[in-house]
Amino acid sequence: MLSTGIRTPLGLKITGADLHQIQEIGAQVESILRRVEGTRTVLAERTADGYFLDLAWDREQLARYGVSIDDAQSVVENAIGGDNVSTVVLGRERYSVDVRYLRDFRSDLGALGRIPVPVGPQRQLPLSDLAKISITTGPAMIRNENGLLTGYVYVDVADRELESYMSEANQLLRDSLKMPVGYSVTWSGQYEAMQQLKDRLKVVGPITLFLICLLLCLSTGSLPKAAIVLLALPFSAVGAVWFLYMAGYHMSAAVWVGLIALLGIDAETGVFMLLYLDLSYESAKREGRLRNLADLQEAIVHGAAKRVRPKFMTFAITCIGLFPIMWATGAGSDVMKRIAAPMVGGIFTSFVLELLVYPVIYELWRGVSYREKSTEKVELMNPSPALNIGGD
Repeated sequence: MLSTGIRTPLGLKITGADLHQIQEIGAQVESILRRVEGTRTVLAERTADGYFLDLAWDREQLARYGVSIDDAQSVVENAIGGDNVSTVVLGRERYSVDVRYLRDFRSDLGALGRIPVPVGPQRQLPLSDLAKISITTGPAMIRNENGLLTGYVYVDVADRELESYMSEANQLLRDSLKMPVGYSVTWSGQYEAMQQLKDRLKVVGPITLFLICLLLCLSTGSLPKAAIVLLALPFSAVGAVWFLYMAGYHMSAAVWVGLIALLGIDAETGVFMLLYLDLSYESAKREGRLRNLADLQEAIVHGAAKRVRPKFMTFAITCIGLFPIMWATGAGSDVMKRIAAPMVGGIFTSFVLELLVYPVIYELWRGVSYREKSTEKVELMNPSPALNIGGD
């Protein structure tokens, strides 16, 4: 709202040169968007429907009686609007004292026309002899963006993603809305912030992923190890997506913050899982217990079993910290829930899948040499019969 001026998740800005025309276009847009599935409420601003009391002074009459505009305006201001003359102090309370005509003398146009205006030392004329009094309509507030008058249409969407809603709404607006020349309709609100976020992520995302891969390669000293650690990211994304779907949350800036935080946690746990597997593998290798593929599998299972306790501690602490946020109801809870939701869902699946899938991938990587040895041993034990060509 602070950046776009739209107080709803989605809205439209109608720009042009005439406020009445902008209001008519807004009314058409309001009636069209009501037909789009997922529209909870839609409201177009009434940019030109304010009611005002208008006094058009007759300057010839004022000049004839020697009354200046300032004096005439002062009479109207004091008689109708009131003039603050004092303040009543009652303990810590303060009340202003305003002086103006009683309501009976200013309740309608006839009464206003009879308000006396001094035109000399001993002479007064009714206000209707010096000005034309009427009630007119006009804009209560004039919005100006990029040098053009602007009107807002507020749209509240329920149980639907903004992009799919906008796609259907755009098609309906193109088919049904007739736009005069010089007027335009643009989407704004949370959608505008999401578009800016998406444009930034297209640049920041690949750079961040490259830096993570580089740091993992430098930390592990091996490209295959870094690739194994990165495999934790899809495991957590599975739970995050499913939890967001069950909670009914759509993609937003807060959800992206939660996903990025989740990927950081999972990369850390992936490094620890790889560390335990490497320690178990190196220990078995030093002790001479890696004679075949079965010994390798036993060492991997031993290392993965040691990882259960710290992995469960990480999972439990994360849940203990995030579950209260999911039940929060105070100010700002909507944003915090969308940050915590992908982390809660992702930590569940990463807890299970890392313990089940990581050892398998590690065994596929480390077991290549052991499979080759097993294949050579089988060939030596079962040599192929020699071919006898041209002999008995």
